[in-house]
Amino acid sequence: MIKDLLIAGLLALKDYIAAHVLTCLVPAFLLAGAMVTFINREAILSYLGEKANKISSFSLASISSFFLAACSCTVIPVSSGLYYGGAGIGVAFIVLWVAPAANILALIYTGSILGSKMVILRVVAALLMAFVVGWVMSFVFGKERHESVAPSELPKDRIISKHNLILLLLILLSLLLPNYLVQSGAYIYKVLVWAVSTLVMVIYALKVLDRDKIKDWLRETWWFVRIIFPLLLVGVFVVGIIGKILPEDWIRNWLSGNGIFASFLATMIGAVSYFATMTEAPFVDTLMKLGMGKGPALALLLTGPGISLPNWLAIARVFGVKKALVYVPTIVILGTVVGWFFGNFIF
Repeated sequence: MIKDLLIAGLLALKDYIAAHVLTCLVPAFLLAGAMVTFINREAILSYLGEKANKISSFSLASISSFFLAACSCTVIPVSSGLYYGGAGIGVAFIVLWVAPAANILALIYTGSILGSKMVILRVVAALLMAFVVGWVMSFVFGKERHESVAPSELPKDRIISKHNLILLLLILLSLLLPNYLVQSGAYIYKVLVWAVSTLVMVIYALKVLDRDKIKDWLRETWWFVRIIFPLLLVGVFVVGIIGKILPEDWIRNWLSGNGIFASFLATMIGAVSYFATMTEAPFVDTLMKLGMGKGPALALLLTGPGISLPNWLAIARVFGVKKALVYVPTIVILGTVVGWFFGNFIF
């Protein structure tokens, strides 16, 4: 039994490393380091800091996150890079939630499998949850940061230089293009797209940056790798073991209907398990064919890719245990309520 569990954990780890490290985590870490290194901290404070207008900053974070195709683990370096670059805690956790829970790539794929209504409700639910998460995190932890300059006094015309902005866009393309351009076929095609886009980015970086700036960028990138990557591996290994333990028939029997407990159970399954971007849609489709209710299905669509056990561990390490202990239960409660409400009153 123990041997089988260890093998399940190692297989999950093997699949994760093979399919995500090169084309997802490497560019995500580089992007996080670049945001801290190249983006004007004062400008971030002006638009996205704790003293910025909550409605505008939360809206900007939510909308921009739709275009970031990232799983619950890949988004952590991006979100933490934004936070340590000066963004408010609410903004950082909105990005942390929306990007994996409702990015445009996952939405398109969900629509092709589960229909347009499920996509629309997934977007609405993700946005509602995002604003609640942002307000909760800001209310509890916003006073930890004391900005010395008022937003109106900060420069708004120098967020980032033109050359550095192009570099960030090239890094972002190396993160997005493998998933957007290669949605089927062998994984090697994603690697090739990643390799070409990364090569272009490296050539450009060597051309426009001096050696000291490159060292600063790589130093910041390594900080994120050192802090986050080991915990992601541990978390994926544990999730593989959990997946082996959970009895499939038991899950099917308890997820039918739109009751509050079914939504809670679906939320918890999603909160613990690891789903790469787009893998949640066929999984939910299979469970719905077995009798899973639409409310719990929506809850699982949101929390499955939105959070995971590796995500919990990494958040606790990067942002602190207290923030993880507030964020994760908030998502679980919101996912349960959203699944129950939409299942009984909207579908």
